Amino acid sequence: MAKKPTAADAHLILKLYDLRRESEMRKARSWWLNEFWPENADDFVKIARSMGTQENNWLRQVGGYWSMAASFVLQGVLSEELFIQPAVSGEMYFLLAKIHPFLKELRETMEDPHLFGNIEKVISNSKFGRDRLKLTLKRVEMIRQKRKSSS
Repeated sequence: MAKKPTAADAHLILKLYDLRRESEMRKARSWWLNEFWPENADDFVKIARSMGTQENNWLRQVGGYWSMAASFVLQGVLSEELFIQPAVSGEMYFLLAKIHPFLKELRETMEDPHLFGNIEKVISNSKFGRDRLKLTLKRVEMIRQKRKSSS
């Protein structure tokens, strides 16, 4: 049975929100959302293996943040029902949607079968999450097409 949202859940959600507002995290999130548009696993791997670069730091910071937050849900610390709402974690759906078309290849190439696993599990655990991911996948693909046509 799903954990019913509590006041403690709301407090944790607000703490997670505060962490997203930290200045370097804002830069990292902006990069992920606006500049980082991998077309394939190689585009991701290139950044992931560029240790010491700002982009590598941002890739790990945002991916790690959402994986950590998702782990709270998977371990029963945070209400899934509350967490998967777009107002709380819409960015997480967008992140997964950007890499979803090549996630299997990415896991194989990086030799990490659990890469983005917490995020994927939390999203796929409910019909709402799966439906929201489908919607986000369509939106991301529309943005990709628009970016291609304008370049």
